[in-house]
Amino acid sequence: MKKGKVGFFDSGYGGLSILKNVIKDLPEYDYIYLGDTARNPYGTRTQETIYEYTKQGMEFLIKQGCELIVIACNSASSEALPRIQEELINNNHTDKRILGVIIPASEEAVEKTKNGEVGVIATSSTVSSMAFVKEVKKLNKNVNVHQVACPLLVSLVESAESDDEIIKPIIEKYLKNTELEKVDTLILGCTHYGLIKDKILEVLKVLGKDIKIIDEGEVVSKKLIKYLENHPEINQKLSKENERHFYTTDLTDGFKKNGSVFLEQEIEVEKIDLN
Repeated sequence: MKKGKVGFFDSGYGGLSILKNVIKDLPEYDYIYLGDTARNPYGTRTQETIYEYTKQGMEFLIKQGCELIVIACNSASSEALPRIQEELINNNHTDKRILGVIIPASEEAVEKTKNGEVGVIATSSTVSSMAFVKEVKKLNKNVNVHQVACPLLVSLVESAESDDEIIKPIIEKYLKNTELEKVDTLILGCTHYGLIKDKILEVLKVLGKDIKIIDEGEVVSKKLIKYLENHPEINQKLSKENERHFYTTDLTDGFKKNGSVFLEQEIEVEKIDLN
């Protein structure tokens, strides 16, 4: 039986920050990464558009032989994942598994919070979906969730405009939002935010806030290890030849250059068309 790969899907290259952690912890597996950079960002798109784009991404990765796919994009996880999972069953792909990033981060936040006040910074789409609120409340109805949309951060990270003098004042503006006054735990609810985690921590320190940060890259990797341990039938279907393949819908210098920085290794990227 031909074994399959582990797929990662994101609207851009922010998801490479999650893949970096997974490769570090599970280096032997074969990975395929797809970044839909031509239609990025997803965070300002409609729910239906995000669903259609994500569906196309899943179809591509399944055709590439992926048995397990991680949607490393909060907008896609919140808006499209449940519907995508249902369609897999309807289309007789019941042997494929598609996971998101919302649930692992929510579980970690509920576990870490001491005062029951959890904050979320994310894209406008993820915030309006209430996905984190719903998941946290499922886990513990007594935990309060405070959300702040940060629409400028993705474009700044994607364009590599992350110099302190440019990005720190914007981070500070978002973190000073009154919604976050009581929180002791903060979910970075967008894969891109993990790439500026150090700057977020520096701003929190300046503001005198002692807040635990939930970094999805670290959390998803930990949860994926546990998932594979709990599902040996999935694990045995996965190939372990230490192969990596990277695809994008818009081959820019930024993807290869910044992608290599985010992943901390040189990458070769192939352009594909999802339409």
